[in-house]
Amino acid sequence: MPDDRTLIGVLTPSSNTVLEPLTSAMIADLPDVSAHFGRFSVTEISMNEGSQSQFELENPLAAARLLADARVDAIVWSGTSASWLGFERDRDLCARIAAETGIPAGSSVLAINDLFAAAGVKTFGLVSPYVEDVQERIVANYARNGLQCVAERHLNETVNYAFAEFDEATIAAQIRAVAETGPDAITVMCTNMRGARIVPELEAELGIPIFDSTAAAVWTGMKLAGDDPARIRSWGRLFAM
Repeated sequence: MPDDRTLIGVLTPSSNTVLEPLTSAMIADLPDVSAHFGRFSVTEISMNEGSQSQFELENPLAAARLLADARVDAIVWSGTSASWLGFERDRDLCARIAAETGIPAGSSVLAINDLFAAAGVKTFGLVSPYVEDVQERIVANYARNGLQCVAERHLNETVNYAFAEFDEATIAAQIRAVAETGPDAITVMCTNMRGARIVPELEAELGIPIFDSTAAAVWTGMKLAGDDPARIRSWGRLFAM
């Protein structure tokens, strides 16, 4: 019997409590699409060596190998570490996953970059829960790749679990603040932040596309799996791109 389902494998930071329910909610109206999650250890986000070692390739690769047992159609790293460690980290990870499993792979950050390119973005606003030195690395990384961050807001937190405790009103205030500079787009750069549900309302209010990192992972997962992300409605402009 042919399998007409779309199965999306999602690599998840172990302490993340936001991306799984949000990812599942985005595809809830599509009975033929499902998300399947694999965790690896991530508990702290900072520039210290212990934090950075969490993202050594073997850690997500081990989780990806297990997801491959479920015969998923795509594997997506729903995390944003490459935004401060360098985009090449995710390019290398995706290439390794594809080589070892035969399954196409993508990431939140690479998806955001694709969305920036598709929208012709030159300037952007950055919203995150991170501490200042991580935020500075993100801004510098994008600057090296020709994109100017014209406004940013961050919440000065290092504990990954705690990112989920910031409410939607706090994130909306961050988004409105960076919108005041009139960027071409805004990104919510953290998959453990509750940004995705408020995006449609804020896009209508502000007239600026907002690319949430959890939504971006779903968008690229659908595309890599050979499905149409435009089937997902009411979660922001990006799904029509």
